[in-house]
Amino acid sequence: MTLDIRPAHIIVNCNAPLIELVIAGDWLLDSQIADLELVLVQLGDGSKFKKLIFSTESLGCWDSLLMTELIRLIAYSEEKGISVDIKTLPSGIQGLLSLVSALPERAGVRRHSIQISWLEIIGNRALDLQSDINAFIMFIGNLTLSVIAFFRSKAHFRSIDLWRNIQDCGPSALPIITLISLLVGLILAFVGSVQLSLFGAQLYIADLVGLGMTREMGGLMTAVIMSGRTGAAYAAQLGTMQVNNEIDALETMGFDPMEFLVLPRVLALIFVMPLLCLYADLMGIMGGALVTVNFFEVSLIEYLNRTVNAIHLADLSVGIFKCAVFGVLIALSGCMRGMQCGRSASEVGDATTSAVVTGIVFIVIADSLMTIICNRLGI
Repeated sequence: MTLDIRPAHIIVNCNAPLIELVIAGDWLLDSQIADLELVLVQLGDGSKFKKLIFSTESLGCWDSLLMTELIRLIAYSEEKGISVDIKTLPSGIQGLLSLVSALPERAGVRRHSIQISWLEIIGNRALDLQSDINAFIMFIGNLTLSVIAFFRSKAHFRSIDLWRNIQDCGPSALPIITLISLLVGLILAFVGSVQLSLFGAQLYIADLVGLGMTREMGGLMTAVIMSGRTGAAYAAQLGTMQVNNEIDALETMGFDPMEFLVLPRVLALIFVMPLLCLYADLMGIMGGALVTVNFFEVSLIEYLNRTVNAIHLADLSVGIFKCAVFGVLIALSGCMRGMQCGRSASEVGDATTSAVVTGIVFIVIADSLMTIICNRLGI
């Protein structure tokens, strides 16, 4: 049998139990090569043939594509009991084939798709959740010890790190806080005006925007922005230090990573978040004023007077307290995921993503609980 393989077609001639495989043309990755499956089908179970030889007089340029196809063909022939003669192949191909066969493939190294039942998936997720909860509790405990050491003036960290973190998560965040809070105030004013204008009560838009921003939206939107901005930055910074073994080096030199790295970041967010909340409230009220004054028959003085009468100290205190709690949660999620980061670059990206997701989940859960508590207490 003669199998004439060319880039365009395959010619099969049955003559004898000896198989002569004529390889012609250029075997390159970007060439149109005939499908080897047709040859394997014609070989069948190998009962009609005893030996396979190659003829490569018309072989042109070749690369790894030819090696791949030859390995498949030789493996199939040996499986069917057909002996293979590679002496007629070019010396370069013979050398590569000898390297392939020099070290046999270890059993079990190939990946196989395994069907996992939904019950097993749920169980694995539950175990992962339990592991995360345990790690979170341990992280909070270590951080609490660091905070106690800070109040006892025994915490070891550089004051310049604290001020640098305050700079990064404070003044540097004002542009994005300004934009988002202003737009949130605009949206609240437009949404409220749709219903209030039906009753001619456009003046009460000031009450809606003022209370909505001070009690909920100001602190919540600030927390979401800082989770995506600062929480992710914390996770990326600590994760990169973990990859570069810098945290291990600090431990070797006798520094506690919780005090030296995590504590300044947590304190910075605790100090800055209430101030950012007040600023976000102001920007939201200004956004509501833009809508109310320009689109409805309400003067700026009336809007400001109504806002002052609607907002009380308790409302501001609730929003500031919520934002301070959000700051702690953002710092915890970002630093915890950064400290848990693995030793590869991809792990840094995973830690950053996980920090943002964890922070937002914590923020929403905490906001819901605090809102329910304030409602029950009549605050």
